[in-house]
Order: sequence, then C-alpha cells, then structure tokens
Amino acid sequence: MFSIKIKKLVTSLILFFIILIVIYIIHINFFLVDVILYSAIFDAILAAIVTTCFLKYKKYFIIFSSFEKFQIFIICILLGYSFAISVPAVIDRSLSFYLLEKIQDIGGIKETKFEELFSKEYMTEHQLVKVRLTEQLVSGTIIIENNCVKLTKLGRTLAFISQHFRKHFLAKNRLVSGKYTSELTEILKFNSKNNLNLESYKCN
Repeated sequence: MFSIKIKKLVTSLILFFIILIVIYIIHINFFLVDVILYSAIFDAILAAIVTTCFLKYKKYFIIFSSFEKFQIFIICILLGYSFAISVPAVIDRSLSFYLLEKIQDIGGIKETKFEELFSKEYMTEHQLVKVRLTEQLVSGTIIIENNCVKLTKLGRTLAFISQHFRKHFLAKNRLVSGKYTSELTEILKFNSKNNLNLESYKCN
C-alpha cells in the first residue's frame, strides 16, 4: 500500500512539472509579462491547481485521502516556487550567467576589462535600470514622482530588513578577488571610504 502511494506521488509530481512547463511556455509566448519572477510563480500556482484537479477527479489517484491531496498541492506550490526562483528568475537577473554567456560569445575577456564591460555593456544590453525599476513599481516598493524615485512604506520596510540582514547575517569574511573582506556587508561605509558623492544623486 505504502509503495503504491509513493509511486503515485512521484507520478503526480511528474504530472505537475509537465503541466508547469506547458503553462510556462504558453504564458511567455502568448501573454504579456510584467515581471519574470511573479509570472513564473503565477504559472506554478496555476499548475498546482490543475494538478490537484487531476488528483481529485482521476480514479488513478483515489488512493490518496483529501488531506494527502492537500499535502501534494502544498508540495507542488513549493516545487513551483523553487523553479521560479532557481530557473527563469536567476537566468533573467544573474550577473554570473551574463558573465559566462559573454565570455562564450567573445571567446575570452581580459580580466582588467570586466568593470568596463559590466558598466557599459551589461547595463545597456539588459536594460538593467528600466527592468529593475519596473519590477519595483509592480511590487509596490517605489513610486516615481517628478523624475524622483522614492520608497513606499513597503519599500522602507524591505530596505530596513535587507540592510540589517546584510550587516548581521551575511558572511563577515567573504572571498573577493583573492582576498577576504567584509566590504559587501557594509556597503555604505565602503562608499564613504572611496569618496563617492552620494549627495549628487539626491532629488532636489
């Protein structure tokens, strides 16, 4: 009995992934997408609902109780969320993947040219500023008034959490270009040390 349930559980999860991929491909090809991550999460939730309908109405899955079917639904949601974060969102946002793709495209890049490559090519090719501002607008964390970008209450809350997590819960000694440093946990102090004029960015 238990082994049969395991077999049918695996079948239900495979079914979920097939449905998820079909929904995802249809969504990205035939519908408008505001934010890649949110779109993929929506696809995962929809796929989990469709899978649950199969569990409910197909005799093949009658072996599962209502509670077990609910548990499978939750597992599908978690797997779908993992997919959304780990595949489309990472590939869309990852500087590391861009680096690999660029090296493959060019065939080899001088190490001394990477800062110039990221500041000039990466920002332009990925329309990075426009995409990230769009994401935050859709998320409700910023507003743009008179060409001035400001945080909403939600944005201030998330920024507070992010700053404190970065300072207290990220690695204090992280390997960067051959040396261990804490500069990435104290970015504002690092900017001050390098005499960056942050005031010049401030709205009037």
